[in-house]
Amino acid sequence: MSQNINKDIVTLNNIKIACSSCSLHDLCLPLGLHGDDLKRLDTIVSRTHPIKKNDAIFRQGDHFEAFYAIRSGSIKTVTIANDGSEQITGFHLPGEIVGMDAITGSCHPCSAIALETTSYCAIPFHELECLAAKLPSLQHQLLSIMSQEISHDANLLMLLGKKTADERLASLLLSLSNRYSQRGFSATEFNLSMSRNDIANYLGLAVETVSRLFTRFQDKGFIKVDGKFVQLLAMDELKGSVIECHRHKIG
Repeated sequence: MSQNINKDIVTLNNIKIACSSCSLHDLCLPLGLHGDDLKRLDTIVSRTHPIKKNDAIFRQGDHFEAFYAIRSGSIKTVTIANDGSEQITGFHLPGEIVGMDAITGSCHPCSAIALETTSYCAIPFHELECLAAKLPSLQHQLLSIMSQEISHDANLLMLLGKKTADERLASLLLSLSNRYSQRGFSATEFNLSMSRNDIANYLGLAVETVSRLFTRFQDKGFIKVDGKFVQLLAMDELKGSVIECHRHKIG
């Protein structure tokens, strides 16, 4: 790992615990809540000890009881098809909530697996539902987060169905950049907690294709890669690569 990693990269110690003082306040459920309302949310939130890489917050088929807000670390959501094949449906960072796709059923349709040491908050759905009925700002935030989930699903379908290999990797790197920036961390230097295999699975590409793309982006000076540490050196050029890629397809 590079010795010049920016001090603003997410680490376990960067994240405070209580909703009232959490550095992720403006990205998670507490957004818009103040005073006693925030304290009421605090009373139903259960904070856990960190889990290790490859441990599960929940697994596909588990009974649905709660949402889970990532406090530090990162996770991937994975669906296993009837033929046993796995499809990664998302990578989730601190401040993001998983488990909402289980609302319509009694069990989780996917698994949430830690990509690194990860801590999270468990928010019981029934208690949250009752509290949201009394707090319009919380209800609004819930609907906003659900809308983001719908948008994510639509974007994933477009990513897999319409974009070329170049566009897919560029879109992922730019998405991570934007999301880290929203959390007050570096937009141009961060660790990829997911493996190349995970990236390939998520993007619907061969692992060899992903490796070639990283090499090509680096050769062009768009990025610099040191193991899992990535520096985005030319953001405008990286964004422009989604146009250029139509002339240089890799599949």
